[in-house]
Amino acid sequence: MKVRPGLLLPAFAWILVSGCFSSAVGAPAPQSGAATARTFLDQYCTGCHNDKAKVGGLSLQSLDVSLVSHNAQSWEKVVKKLRAGLMPPSGAHRPELSSINAFSGWLEGELDRGSAKLVAAAPTMHRLNRAEYANAVRDLLGLEVDTTTLLPADDSSYGFDNMAGTLGVSAALMERYLAAGAKLSRLAIGNANAVPSQKTYSAPADMTQNYHVEGLPFGTRGGLLIRHQFPADGEYAIRVDFLRDYNGSMFGANAKGERLEVSVNGERIRLFDIDTEVIKAGFVETKPLEVRVPLKAGLQSIGVTFPARNYGPVEDSFQPFERSVITLTLGKDWTVLPHVGSVTVTGPFQASGIADTPSRQRIFSCRPASAQQEPACARTIVSTLARRAFRRPVTDEDLESVMSFYEFGRAGKSFESGIELALRRILASPDFVFRLQSEPSSIKAGATYRISDIQLASRLSFFLWSSIPDDELLRVAERGRLRQPTVLEQQVRRMLADPRAEALVSNFGGQWLYLRNLPSIVPALNEFPDFDDNLRQSFRRETEMFLGSIIREDRSIHELLNGNYTFVNERLARHYGIPNVYGSQFRRVTLTDESRRGLLGQGSVLLATSYATRTSPVLRGKWILENILGTPPPEPPPNVPALKESTAAGSAAADSPSVRQRLEEHRANPSCSSCHRMMDPIGFALENFDAVGKWRSKDGRTAVDASGVLVDGTKVTGPASLRQGLMRYSEQFSRTVAEKLLTYGLGRGVEYYDMPVVRSIVRDAARNDYRFSSFILGIVQSQPFQMAVKQQQ
Repeated sequence: MKVRPGLLLPAFAWILVSGCFSSAVGAPAPQSGAATARTFLDQYCTGCHNDKAKVGGLSLQSLDVSLVSHNAQSWEKVVKKLRAGLMPPSGAHRPELSSINAFSGWLEGELDRGSAKLVAAAPTMHRLNRAEYANAVRDLLGLEVDTTTLLPADDSSYGFDNMAGTLGVSAALMERYLAAGAKLSRLAIGNANAVPSQKTYSAPADMTQNYHVEGLPFGTRGGLLIRHQFPADGEYAIRVDFLRDYNGSMFGANAKGERLEVSVNGERIRLFDIDTEVIKAGFVETKPLEVRVPLKAGLQSIGVTFPARNYGPVEDSFQPFERSVITLTLGKDWTVLPHVGSVTVTGPFQASGIADTPSRQRIFSCRPASAQQEPACARTIVSTLARRAFRRPVTDEDLESVMSFYEFGRAGKSFESGIELALRRILASPDFVFRLQSEPSSIKAGATYRISDIQLASRLSFFLWSSIPDDELLRVAERGRLRQPTVLEQQVRRMLADPRAEALVSNFGGQWLYLRNLPSIVPALNEFPDFDDNLRQSFRRETEMFLGSIIREDRSIHELLNGNYTFVNERLARHYGIPNVYGSQFRRVTLTDESRRGLLGQGSVLLATSYATRTSPVLRGKWILENILGTPPPEPPPNVPALKESTAAGSAAADSPSVRQRLEEHRANPSCSSCHRMMDPIGFALENFDAVGKWRSKDGRTAVDASGVLVDGTKVTGPASLRQGLMRYSEQFSRTVAEKLLTYGLGRGVEYYDMPVVRSIVRDAARNDYRFSSFILGIVQSQPFQMAVKQQQ
């Protein structure tokens, strides 16, 4: 499908392929297998799932087991519940696990045979989401930008924000993309006539600054490290304001001998003496500190921090907790040391030109020596940029369209002005903003076809890098070699080893594991006075490094559940009770505490599945059912009463009931009990971890009871036994990972007709010890990833 340049503004056609397939009827199953299956169902299943009771909206009584593929959607639900150990339900007569596995395996075989002709392809039109747009600009122009200020947040579905069906288009949104393209093209080229502008970077209100901040010089404490894009050479003002309360009073004003260092790219440019320049005659000045410095255009690092006066911990009676600031609105603090509140960068003043920035080096692949050479050089620059931006060879029509913008910008102005307008046109083009693919004219609408190597390269790069293909991937695709299995595998392994594969951690992992939710979670101060932003960031960093090690070292995905190592710095190690870890830098440690192994022992997951004032066994159980076992519980029925919260002033009050006691009362409601029997035992097993992931033995004044019985009858007494119980269903966890990755890679939800593909990916991965690369290769080599469906004309 080709979108004409004239459709640049609101008139984008939006086409979504949610999945098309031809009907296929499996051959009747051998009577012996069907008869055995019916006996199993009648003995263990149809007591609840019959035409009359229809528990869970499912009846298996009248389904024909000799033609499983005729009711594939229903049977896939059965398989998933059985493989996760969730059926038969708690208290019901239960067969041996070997019998369940045998029946599940037979069902899967029938489903897989019946789906041999089914093809559900990825969408053929896909808008770049905010993260992909930022990464594409980075890799195209060498420009790191914060797109949260340029583009609105993307909606999510199926757990991810790169789903084609939710990435809609409107006139207002396209205006935002046009404005973003204009701003980014000016920033990339540089603007020698830039007028002063201002940007402020604020420290989180709950950030503790009594210790070293990673990235800032050793021997310092607190402060901020900023990456700022300077538009031109010139003089810039760097203004630092201290953390203050609502009255304007500076925190830590009574400290003596404090100094503030301002550096650029690690080089000190000013050292302020707070005693003489901020505190004068016992009066604290309200105006911030400011320094002016000449700087070159491009991305620069600004550091603002306090030189440490000693290397011992800060000890004073005013700070009995890890967190140094309690509240700004009440004017209370627990610190005797000044903290940086914000840093503001203003400029350029007296702009003097544009340095040869990395962006300009990437854009200007040639430099015309005369006016006569300008058109040819411009055409070279435009064709190079357009090929990368459009992810395909450019046509004469493409070049003429973009060159017309160059000529308009060049008229009466400079060569660089023409290039800037041409670049603006490229960044606003549908071929950049959308992942488009041409369709063969020789096949009928609704028919499936294999996408071209060029289109495969684009799908692959957005899957692994959340960005555009690089030159090597494009060259292989242009030669028609990418579809060759050995070449495709070589490219996948090369791309997984590239730093850009970190997008699998930040985008895929950040959404699958709820890491993106952490910034918005603020535990109650009166319950968790130690919690601060430092710990929040450490939680996220630990899980990102843990998942990154699985990907980078190509380890088994089962280590996500039972890995005996993690990554900590001093702050996190102290929270976990891990000895002999010092400093702000993260390092890999072997875990000796069985309770901390794998994702279930990490603070990020435990914090994301708690409330502000307490733990939530329900949220934790739901998270495991959905993200580990791939079997999310149904939504609660309407008008279900909320869990009674404690009315005592604090969880430690003598008359405050434990979470378990309150939940037991809550699930006495018959409409609540069925789902809670699945979720609660899982969540209770993690009750020794409080709402911020710290180990505890009591909930208030009640001893923590982490015991329970899972649906399959397994008794659990805490995190270690829960993990062992879940490892019995490691195959189902493997399918969950494959399903999540396939959803993320295709940009659409995985449906029941995709499950044979999921099972095939897991079977192949099993032969390679479930290594992460096996899952990626299985997805990339699958039919849904490499196929498309011809749209209606």
